[in-house]
Amino acid sequence: MSKDRVVVIGAGVGGLTAAVDLARSGADVVVLESAAYPGGKMRRVHTGGVSIDAGPTVFTMRGIFQSLFEDAGTRLEDHLELIPVGLLARHAWRHGGTLDLFADIDQSADAIGAFAGSENARGYREFCTRSAGIYRTLAGTFIGAQRPSIFDLTRRIGFDHLDRLLAISPMKALWPALADYFSDPRLRQLFARYATYVGSSPMLAPATMMLVAHVEQDGVWLVKGGMIRVAEALQRVGQSQGASYRFGSPVAEITIKRGRASGVTLANGEQIEAAAIVFNGDVSALAQGLLGGASARAAPSTARIERSLSAITWCLRAETKGFDLAHHNVFFAEDYPEEFEAIFQRREIANAPTVYVCAQDRGADTVPEPGRPERLLVLINAPPDGDNREFDAEAYEERTLRLLESCGLKIQSSNSVPTTPTEFNRLFPGTGGALYGRANHTAFASFKRPGAASNLSGLYLAGGSVHPGPGVPMAAMSGRLAAARLLHDLATTRGAKRSTITFAN
Repeated sequence: MSKDRVVVIGAGVGGLTAAVDLARSGADVVVLESAAYPGGKMRRVHTGGVSIDAGPTVFTMRGIFQSLFEDAGTRLEDHLELIPVGLLARHAWRHGGTLDLFADIDQSADAIGAFAGSENARGYREFCTRSAGIYRTLAGTFIGAQRPSIFDLTRRIGFDHLDRLLAISPMKALWPALADYFSDPRLRQLFARYATYVGSSPMLAPATMMLVAHVEQDGVWLVKGGMIRVAEALQRVGQSQGASYRFGSPVAEITIKRGRASGVTLANGEQIEAAAIVFNGDVSALAQGLLGGASARAAPSTARIERSLSAITWCLRAETKGFDLAHHNVFFAEDYPEEFEAIFQRREIANAPTVYVCAQDRGADTVPEPGRPERLLVLINAPPDGDNREFDAEAYEERTLRLLESCGLKIQSSNSVPTTPTEFNRLFPGTGGALYGRANHTAFASFKRPGAASNLSGLYLAGGSVHPGPGVPMAAMSGRLAAARLLHDLATTRGAKRSTITFAN
């Protein structure tokens, strides 16, 4: 019996995950990727003779990947070496103070007590309890569900448990909510940064984003060999299930027949027919007609004012002095609200931006030799306007280095490789450089993300711009949801006939 062919456009985490589930369920899966390697935003930059992770740097929610690999008949441990991290991040402020945050709540509470007093330590414990409660409420009802409406979410939580819905604080912004737990403004900055994990302003994102604290406490890992190993592992598992991968194969158009997605045309003119398609790219690329006018109705475009954060990043190999870096480091100025007002209202980068530094040669038990250069990813937030303006990376590098120096860190380098929102827009078309799809501003923003099924029959959606949202584990979940919906729809459509899909036991 012949297999149904499914084309997956894009080998980001969502597309790679969908390919695994589809192939193990009997589909003839072809993954098409314009780049020369898998991973999407999980990319690497080469400079100074070394490779540097230039995208996601954190591996969390390990269970999502464990279940994916187990369903495919293998083990996560057979493909990836994961190193648990006790020290989550080191934080420093320009006008004083350094604080380490740990996966262990007691250890973090002790550190916060020494940093800001016993009242803030108690507030931290209350904050952690609240974070865990929010996560438990949303894990199955929202994150792991096909795109729920507000009514669906309420129904899943239970109409007789509306107190749980109110407890996730959907109507209150994160920034003011943190004042209930922390009197020290530096701690509000630290925990407000969780909104940026989904590309949003802490002043506008709902307090629901507190759940990130529980995700980190549940486990953070370093991936030996870098985050690109996750993408490579997903590809290997997909190949073991029969999926095929073609790199350097950009798709020019999604073809339509009788109102249904029926295949793709590559940039070189080659045509591939398919029973269904999974698009693992930003939905705005579809809406803007970048894959043909016929598929533009498949999903709504994200308006410029609704886009999430972009960034300017620098990858470099450099010697550092004056500050004892951990693997993850965050350096703050004083006026956090000003940074996001600059980005989202004035469409500019703050004079003193928050700076993230990932010191990739430092880990659980590894530290580079004194005086030796090390691999660094440096990042600041930026407006998602890469489709209508240029960004002077050199000028922003100067103000970034000034902020770091005021916190005690001196970086000696002349070989940094920058990526601006303009380049991110080129790498990820239709985005303007936005790295997280739609910003999670207001209580209802999460419900505006498209679900797995697009508005075009036969075309399904995966990736960080769709439900359940951005980030490596959420993108993986989106791929699983897309595969499940696609397989369900094919089986339902052919319910009166014998299905050509061979489902796994």
